[in-house]
Amino acid sequence: MAKRVVVIPGDDAAPEAMLPVVEILKSLNLDIQWTEFPSGGEGVKQYGSRSAFDQALRAAIDQSDSTLFGSTNGTTGGINHLRWGKQTFANVRPARWRPGFRSPLKNPEGIDFVIVRENLEDLYMGIEGDLQQLASLPVTSWLTRKPLDTTPTGKFAIKVITEEGTRRVVRFACELARKRKARGGKGKLTCTSKYNMLRESDGLFRRIAEETAKEYPDIRYEQYIVDDFARRLVASPYDLDVVVMPNLYGDILSDAAAGTIGGLGLAPSGCYGANYAYFESIHGTAPDIVGKHIINPTATLLSATMMLDYLNFPDAVARIDHAVSQVYADGRALTVDQGGSASSSAFCTAVREKLANVR
Repeated sequence: MAKRVVVIPGDDAAPEAMLPVVEILKSLNLDIQWTEFPSGGEGVKQYGSRSAFDQALRAAIDQSDSTLFGSTNGTTGGINHLRWGKQTFANVRPARWRPGFRSPLKNPEGIDFVIVRENLEDLYMGIEGDLQQLASLPVTSWLTRKPLDTTPTGKFAIKVITEEGTRRVVRFACELARKRKARGGKGKLTCTSKYNMLRESDGLFRRIAEETAKEYPDIRYEQYIVDDFARRLVASPYDLDVVVMPNLYGDILSDAAAGTIGGLGLAPSGCYGANYAYFESIHGTAPDIVGKHIINPTATLLSATMMLDYLNFPDAVARIDHAVSQVYADGRALTVDQGGSASSSAFCTAVREKLANVR
């Protein structure tokens, strides 16, 4: 049976990357049925209301095998259902340098690692409120050994790390390290969190990671405090393979990882659950360049190759990957962020031309 893919183009400049990428995918004549939605504002107009538009998105997602999602500013819906509705707990963010990528590092050769970010817990559960709400709770700092002073005007946020959530994302990371090792990778897992200060929450993440990694004796394991890891990310990214971390650190440090290879326009991602996965670039909607058609489609295209890999189209993955590398090595059709002057569509046209010669 054909695979069913939902395409949500996103907001601001995101559709300017998404639409030519989808044309590339369609040109491959894969056994995929495409369900394409308009961007948020236009979608609300077409469906008559925001609720009707969101309902149509959720229904299409539930009937699909995967979703290719453009970045959203909140106007386009679907993201909450894709993440929490589908329980996509592992956010996979590769950082791989290719010749032609405009890295700020003097020697970016050999950078090829993946950050696996826990995607559902931590501070991103949205549990916040007025500090006074904690007045009746026995909250004591292990540092000061004093009760929390709730008299100042202020806010709180709750960080949640669970054994179940940590174990499943670490196991996912170990399996990924094993797959990469089978393809010639380092076969190494690095865990990072702030376990020296957040002894209970991040300490639990560290302990569960240690326990889970022991189930994979063929994978080397190491761990670093997150601030030390941030230094290593810049100083020696070549040493990394698969890195697993809690949600907030993963969100921040995956952007830093993109910086080591040349920027957010090159950075794909995929969010995986037990029974579903969706894919999107991590560069945001780029509202400052909307309408200029200069947004770099590379991140969206590489996210799409992650989706094709998930859907088991390995030949198409290899062809696109090779074509992208050729375009960057050639250097004549690069977007502004990579030192060129090509439009988003001109870059995609160059990729399609390379694909025509890659069989």
